[in-house]
Amino acid sequence: MNKNYKKLAVAFSGPSNSGKTTLVVNVSNILNQKGYKVCIVKHDPKDKAIFDREGKDSDKFTKTGANVAVVSPSRTTLFKQETSTIDEMIELFGDFDYLLVEGLKTLPLPRISVFRNKLDESYFPVTNAIAHDSTISADDIPNNIEKLDLNNPEEIISWIEKNAKRV
Repeated sequence: MNKNYKKLAVAFSGPSNSGKTTLVVNVSNILNQKGYKVCIVKHDPKDKAIFDREGKDSDKFTKTGANVAVVSPSRTTLFKQETSTIDEMIELFGDFDYLLVEGLKTLPLPRISVFRNKLDESYFPVTNAIAHDSTISADDIPNNIEKLDLNNPEEIISWIEKNAKRV
């Protein structure tokens, strides 16, 4: 069967502990349950992510500076010792329906910024929609930015369907 993939990409931004990861997980779970293929790219601006636990073979391989791939019956894990462009990631993932990017504020993708407790206006210039909870007053969000319910992932998915970039 030849499936036509949607290949829709959208980005999520927001300050630490605003709920970005929880939202991406909720959206991804719903899309997966509906049978869609979802890919996620996580920005790690402080280089904190590690590939495997200390002392494991893949950790030892990675520490040599080599690019490492671990291939098992159900997954492939790649650890590349240099950064990748979003286009390279898209090519690597191959066919997918949704690409959810967490972070990478400078990436030219439609963007949902996530806020709880406090708005950060520095996100406004790169934001197309704001997902917020009841701790944020919708009146404080500029009228040119769409307002979404942080606790309603179906509403977020609806926005993504209409606004995501086809890649």
